[in-house]
Amino acid sequence: MDATKILIIEDDITLNKQIAALLKDRGFDVHQCHDGNQGLVTALRERFDLILLDVLLPNLNGFSLLSQLRKRKQTPVIMVTACGAEQERIKGYSNGADDYMPKPFSFVEMMLRIEALLRRSLNVKSNEVTRNSIVVDEITLDRRNLKANFAGKALDLTSTQFKLLWVLLENQNEVLSKPLLYQTVLERSFSRYDRSLDMHMSRVRKKLIEAGMSPTRLATQHGKGYLFS
Repeated sequence: MDATKILIIEDDITLNKQIAALLKDRGFDVHQCHDGNQGLVTALRERFDLILLDVLLPNLNGFSLLSQLRKRKQTPVIMVTACGAEQERIKGYSNGADDYMPKPFSFVEMMLRIEALLRRSLNVKSNEVTRNSIVVDEITLDRRNLKANFAGKALDLTSTQFKLLWVLLENQNEVLSKPLLYQTVLERSFSRYDRSLDMHMSRVRKKLIEAGMSPTRLATQHGKGYLFS
């Protein structure tokens, strides 16, 4: 049987290494990330049995990461934060966290929480629902037939453009980084010299605007990524 896979998303390099070493000693298959964007891309790209997720992360905080992850996967998540305030815990649970662990914590407590969550989840088949359609205002996407419409007008999108628009609509009002979109849409790693994503984004925007969409709805967030509002 394959080893249980755990993803650690923690920007404190020392703590990340300590947790990883402890889990590896216990036979877990451990993967490590140190910032939010990298963590989200990894969590979406691969299958994990559990994720340890820090709240205060560079580029994309833990709450935003979890919110985007939950639209695609139901991987069990234990959130870790330096703040143990009730409001923080409520926000974590509201975004889909399965458990919450305030810093500082003992490694004994951490292992007990991990083992308890794995017991609840490993023998239960994932209840991830595959959506076949999305409707956002005037836009309708039918994934089964790869058809897109704006206010009843058919949009002539390539399969890549359709997939790009699907991800944007699925994450409406969330800024999506280029590394994330490269991984989820183009299915390859981001390169700053590769203009493919920009080209596809420009064509999707142009077709939507020609169909009647306001140009401001699909915006470039300089240095961050793209936002459909």
